[in-house]
Amino acid sequence: MTNINISLPDDMDAFVTAQMAEEGYSSASEYLLKLVREAEKRKAKAALDALLLEGLKNPLNPADIDWTEIEREALEGLNGESIRP
Repeated sequence: MTNINISLPDDMDAFVTAQMAEEGYSSASEYLLKLVREAEKRKAKAALDALLLEGLKNPLNPADIDWTEIEREALEGLNGESIRP
């Protein structure tokens, strides 16, 4: 794990301290880790949303889909097998 030192203005330090007390965090590090995780989730969701929108703009022709391969991967996933070669 990497340690990072940050400096906060007094008003931001007071805010972090208040959030720690309000949300039950034992340290500023724990609270800031939560914020970073939330930012990661937002970024991943935005990327997924962009891919979904792109898919809506360029829908696949059902005849072009390899349904047999999709079924195989789904069944392997249900059986806990690796779906990657």
